[in-house]
Amino acid sequence: MSEPAVIRIGTRASLLARTQTGWVADRLRSLGHAVTIDTISTSGDERGDVPVPRIGGDGVFVRELEAALLAGRIDVAVHSLKDLPTAETAGLALACVPARAVPFDAFVSNRHESLERLPPGAVVGTSSVRRVLQVKALRPDVEVRGIRGNVDSRLRKLDAGDYDALILAGAGLERLGLQARITELLRPPAFWPAVAQGALVVQARADDAATRAAIAPLDDPDTHAAVAAERTFLAALAGGCLAPIGAWASRHGDGCLQLGGCVLEATAAGVQRILAEAVARPHDTPETLGRAVAGQLSAAGADAMLASARAAAQRPPAEGGGQP
Repeated sequence: MSEPAVIRIGTRASLLARTQTGWVADRLRSLGHAVTIDTISTSGDERGDVPVPRIGGDGVFVRELEAALLAGRIDVAVHSLKDLPTAETAGLALACVPARAVPFDAFVSNRHESLERLPPGAVVGTSSVRRVLQVKALRPDVEVRGIRGNVDSRLRKLDAGDYDALILAGAGLERLGLQARITELLRPPAFWPAVAQGALVVQARADDAATRAAIAPLDDPDTHAAVAAERTFLAALAGGCLAPIGAWASRHGDGCLQLGGCVLEATAAGVQRILAEAVARPHDTPETLGRAVAGQLSAAGADAMLASARAAAQRPPAEGGGQP
């Protein structure tokens, strides 16, 4: 099998996306491959002032990259795996999942040392419904206010005093060299990350065997297994990447894969949350584990909770309301 002469990598235009893609490109170059990088604008980036569900929901940060890949304009696309819908696009493959960065959300504040120690009435910035509901579950006495934009622009708003704290992905801060801005990592079981948070994926055409072989050495088997369990869990619950669902899989002390997950719902009485967890049996696949944990949550009422969340997301925002 001949190797590709040049591997053309597609990326989003944000600093974080370009940094992540640069990391992949550097490792491919270290393996002796010639690499070029093409920057492709996505609808999620172009409409940064609009809440993601109103742009089109799942896939708003990947559709244009996938179209370029299918058209042959690029050979691979680098994504944050949490942005990729669980329904795989025909003709494309998740060819490589490198080692995962920190999978947890980060509490970032200039004045307060933790989410628990925020004063009542403090303003917390995040627009993810999963993060919003978890903040409200833990601190119903603070105000959660929407925020969009890249990491730098969000941090500037924090530094300007528009917010008392932000909730950001720890992996994004780590990859941008901004670990010092992390005040507290928010971990399960109190605060669950998004499915596949902290993981990258290198997507290729399914029939491009040469490119897939070239990028295969970047794959991390433990990370690949963990995110396979998490994504199967999400798909089994029929939840998209914007649903109020969290999950995290990791190796148990005996080496077996362990998966925990949660589903959240806003109710008149406050935030309802249900949890489930399981450890893979010796012959279980990551997909078997994902379906098992999803089944536990479905039996506990998750389907009705998610149906309620989908209905709420489809309702138009109140006049003057909505998250920026």
